[in-house]
Amino acid sequence: MMKLACDVINALGGKSLVTAESCTGGGIGAALTAVPGSSEVYKGGIICYTNWVKHNILGVDAEMLERFGAVSEPVAKAMAIGARKVLEADVAVSVTGLAGPGGDAYGNPVGRVYIAAAERNTCVAEEHTFPGDRDAVRRQAVEAALRLVLKMASGSEK
Repeated sequence: MMKLACDVINALGGKSLVTAESCTGGGIGAALTAVPGSSEVYKGGIICYTNWVKHNILGVDAEMLERFGAVSEPVAKAMAIGARKVLEADVAVSVTGLAGPGGDAYGNPVGRVYIAAAERNTCVAEEHTFPGDRDAVRRQAVEAALRLVLKMASGSEK
């Protein structure tokens, strides 16, 4: 994970990065801040574990949360866009998903995770269904989020 986090920091080339994390609970930020010198790129993040934080801090539309549920592509995108705006960054990555023990009322199974990355005029999202227990799902989500930022930074996600 350290090599991947280093690659992300280096690939951003001085652009600022922020995070909006739900099911990963700060894991992306922890991976990034383990890299010496990461403060040159990583500004910080918001752990938005509840819909209240998603709506009131990140600006995710309440109707969107009700219609699609917190674990959805539209919400992941809105989280990334909101984090980028609120924290005044060049790039933002967001993660929302179900690490277990149960699914949700919208039919999402344990392991379903949506990851989004946003920059000025672009926002992309990925859907994943990760296998394993709670820790395994969270670890895989952190890695996938870092990989998405790396793809965006290298220009292959535009």
